[in-house]
Amino acid sequence: MTLVELVLTGDLARPARLTVPDLLRWPQHRADVSFECATSGIQHHRFAGPRLYDVLADAGPGFDPARRKDRLRFLISVTGTDGHHAVLSWAEIDPDFADAPVLLGVRIDDTPLDAAGPQLVLPQDRCGARHISGITAIRVDGGYRCGAPAAATPGHAAAAPR
Repeated sequence: MTLVELVLTGDLARPARLTVPDLLRWPQHRADVSFECATSGIQHHRFAGPRLYDVLADAGPGFDPARRKDRLRFLISVTGTDGHHAVLSWAEIDPDFADAPVLLGVRIDDTPLDAAGPQLVLPQDRCGARHISGITAIRVDGGYRCGAPAAATPGHAAAAPR
């Protein structure tokens, strides 16, 4: 059996290549999830797997630990085998901020996902659009920075920061 590899890249001290058996090294959490799928209605599943936060924190994200808010500019991009793509913010998964229980599911309804690859599970989402099956890549990106406000021109107010 060929195992799907999940590649962790980006602003990480320890980028990695992980399979479902590798993800079993982290503490496993369970979540009963119901979400609305546009094509097949309400879905109910039970997932198990490590929290995304634990896996990414272990990879050493490149934010400055002396600056508590530095981590708020980090984005997490997730891609699946079918090309489906979703983006989360670090603040969504960080225990000091939203602490969303986002999982990298390694089991669905008691069925192992060894061959299919892990799934991104967002129990808090009503809609299943950010659910990613067969994750192949997760990129952590701290390069995002807000721009400076635009300078005022005569007769116009300065642009407000967004």
